Amino acid sequence: MKNWIQAARLRTLPLSISGIIVGSAYAYYQNQFDWKIFVLAVATTLSFQILSNFANDYGDGIKGTDENRIGEKRLVASGEVSALQMKKAVQIMGIVSFVFALVLIYISFGKANFLYSLVFLLLGIASIVAAIKYTVGKKAYGYSGLGDVFVFIFFGLVAVLGSNFLYTKTLDWRLTLPAVSIGLLATAVLNLNNMRDIENDKKAGKNTLVVKMGLKWAKTYQEVILASGMVCFMVFALLLNTSLTPVLIVNIPIIKHMGKVRKAEKYEDFEPELKKVALSTFALSILFWITIVFLN
Repeated sequence: MKNWIQAARLRTLPLSISGIIVGSAYAYYQNQFDWKIFVLAVATTLSFQILSNFANDYGDGIKGTDENRIGEKRLVASGEVSALQMKKAVQIMGIVSFVFALVLIYISFGKANFLYSLVFLLLGIASIVAAIKYTVGKKAYGYSGLGDVFVFIFFGLVAVLGSNFLYTKTLDWRLTLPAVSIGLLATAVLNLNNMRDIENDKKAGKNTLVVKMGLKWAKTYQEVILASGMVCFMVFALLLNTSLTPVLIVNIPIIKHMGKVRKAEKYEDFEPELKKVALSTFALSILFWITIVFLN
């Protein structure tokens, strides 16, 4: 049990639901919030993230990418869980996440909105495939520098806009701003991870965006996407005429983080920053919800 909890990588879970929280908070603002949809959306997203974590452990483990990694150890690479066991866990989590997605779609759309149900069913399948194909297979997109694109799309656009649509059955163009913001912040977490692992990834043939652009440009890229993400959320708050408090509070650790990344010389220096950016993103989503409930 301890091994499987470790393989689930609990510290990645708050980041995965940040987009769901923002989309749901906006549904509350629109007087469309439903607790059943929220709970199922969170459960579905968490199952997708755990599936992705299992698949990454399996994919990188069998390719030898995790043999000399910095930071938290991986179970397949360390030999504590066999590749076959992890493959079965991926299959089980794939089924679990698909079932959660089906129930969520049914509760949200029922039998009256077949087209919406079909679209979200396809999104659910795409999410499962994306979670697995990041590191698994000969054409794993994480090995060709496309991880940032997929993280931005699924953690940002799909999570925020998709979760809100489950409640409202409409798209509000203003919600694109926080969707971009959360997507960029999640991408920053991945970029940090890839900066930490750059040397190991080079040896394993994992051509992440950091490997392609080099560490110097990766640091600049980190600052640009973080600054852009915070500006997008600030503009969104101004458009809603709501408090800027969430952005201003989260700006403090984000700015400090930028300074530490700029000065980082050892790959190990990036490891503690992962938690800071992930929790800052989660804090932004929670503070936004609190602002919507108590200050509007």
